[in-house]
Amino acid sequence: MRLFALLPLFGLLAGCKLVVLDPAGDVAMQQRDIVILSTALMLIIVVPVLLLTVVFAWWYRDSNIDAVYDPEFHHSTQLEVVIWSAPLVIIVALGLLTWISTHLLDPFRPLGRVNGAEQVAVADTKPLRVQVVALDWKWLFIYPDQGIGTVNELAVPVNVPVTFELTSSDVMNSFFVPAMAGQIYTMPGMQTKLHAVLNRPGEYTGMSSQYSGSGFSDMYFTTHGLSGADFEQWVGKVKADGTALGRTEYLNLAQPSEREPVHHYKSVDPGLFAAVLDMCVEDSKTCKSDMMHGGGRRVSQNGRPAHLPWAERGKAAPNAYASALGSGVIDTGSAICTASNATGVSVARAAEPTQRVN
Repeated sequence: MRLFALLPLFGLLAGCKLVVLDPAGDVAMQQRDIVILSTALMLIIVVPVLLLTVVFAWWYRDSNIDAVYDPEFHHSTQLEVVIWSAPLVIIVALGLLTWISTHLLDPFRPLGRVNGAEQVAVADTKPLRVQVVALDWKWLFIYPDQGIGTVNELAVPVNVPVTFELTSSDVMNSFFVPAMAGQIYTMPGMQTKLHAVLNRPGEYTGMSSQYSGSGFSDMYFTTHGLSGADFEQWVGKVKADGTALGRTEYLNLAQPSEREPVHHYKSVDPGLFAAVLDMCVEDSKTCKSDMMHGGGRRVSQNGRPAHLPWAERGKAAPNAYASALGSGVIDTGSAICTASNATGVSVARAAEPTQRVN
């Protein structure tokens, strides 16, 4: 009886917002429909099993003299067909649903539509680009086409496709706006993509859904769904009130902090996101792409790994490495994994002198 006394408390659950079942974006709506359809298909098996458990227990109770129990019964072809064919059909249906929806809602795939209810074609609108950097423990959003940036605040116009380009500054994280689309991972030195859209104006909660340290539980941000005019007004406000975000400011921002307030940046270094992705915002670090251009070999000066200045990175990197190779400052004897040397064991090349760095 005490358990029944607790039943009224379940009414408090009415105050919970099931945003996954009431999304505001077309991608999230399609994902919701998949969840509901998959659950319904599984209930076709689950519900009869639960009901039959109760029915059989009641029918074959000890006091029911009309129930005939045959202890020698062990096989029925008709029952076997029903018992095995029904789950098999459900599994095939779930498999087809999963296969089709996985490819249709691939986060790297550009949207085929903007608003399913109104059948708005994606070709009629230009996508909004947003570059996302997961920091400890906050989110940096860069709008390259608008030249602005924000921290812990995201704004997008409704019925406009959004292309998110995501990476992380330190540890693996996960970007998730339940009302807009599913979660997607962010990783240092790698870029992931997410195509999504909001179809309903309002304020929605974004979060990190991947544990990333002590500040993870407060890694929330507000997502604003705005009309086209309101979005332009918001961009103007950021440009009017914000400060500049360069590499020095980014390095200060990247320091671990919890419950970071919203920041606006009226201008952002155009190469900042690329530098974060290349893991070389600090000018003392060699970019990941430079390392790759070096074929896994080290460029050394005075016994230490050499640093290519920012001006020499990118397109100039291969020439810089070629010059370093010709001058003999590349450690050509360091381990290189090739088709003929799959283990990467350090070998000297007969065609060129080897100069190992101690």
